[in-house]
Amino acid sequence: MAKISSAKFSADAWAEHEGATAACQFCDVRLARRFRQVLKQITAAGEPSILFACQDAAQSKAAYRFFSNPRVNGWAILSGHMHCTRDRAQSMSGPLLVLHDTTEISYGSNEGNIGLLSKVARKTICGILMHSSLVVTPEGLPLGMAAVKFWTRNKFKGTNALKRKINPTRVPIEQKESIRWL
Repeated sequence: MAKISSAKFSADAWAEHEGATAACQFCDVRLARRFRQVLKQITAAGEPSILFACQDAAQSKAAYRFFSNPRVNGWAILSGHMHCTRDRAQSMSGPLLVLHDTTEISYGSNEGNIGLLSKVARKTICGILMHSSLVVTPEGLPLGMAAVKFWTRNKFKGTNALKRKINPTRVPIEQKESIRWL
């Protein structure tokens, strides 16, 4: 099995490498430069929060402006990492594992049920789902993300009640959300 370079990357070097690969996906050099800077800040801080990672009001505002820019999309942000993942996977000999997971993301609100999670009944009313695919070696060495897909369900409300009325094993696969797995 091929070995991945044993050189230890600093958080800065990793962010520069993954971010530089993504740079070609941005339509503007300034956006690519800002992306690498934000990625370095978040990676170096080891902190998922932009406010804590940037440690400066001006830098935080610049990061939020970057993410709200209509010319910035998920593919441009993730493309560098996914290209690097592909390159790392191609450099390996032998089998690789692709681990899949679907995660439901719900956010609470102080204004009642509008904020995606009912605080009284603790039922999900609406939210975002993320399906991700992580490439790893049989030894467990992560090579990176191969795919990430986000989507929302048309209806969340009443899905548990619907399950009690309809036998899910009798519903054709084409009408089920699980068709995404195929």
